[in-house]
Amino acid sequence: MKLPIIRQFYQTQTPEQLNTALEVLESFCEFRSVKEEELDVVGEMITNICGALEVHNEVSNGLSEKDALNAFAQKVMGSIDK
Repeated sequence: MKLPIIRQFYQTQTPEQLNTALEVLESFCEFRSVKEEELDVVGEMITNICGALEVHNEVSNGLSEKDALNAFAQKVMGSIDK
């Protein structure tokens, strides 16, 4: 998870575009010939896209961009600590 990437995705892509990219990446993961290293990269991209979608959602519910980004980061860090 990289907040600068999540921020850029949020600022430059619509939720519809992010969902389309997410669908493509999830399909890619199901191919038999995908290597472990590729899955790691795609997993990171999926996390960043999901973060941008979460920020879109939180901002539409009234949170500021900064607060939404920080809330997502705390959620991810909290799940890692468990």
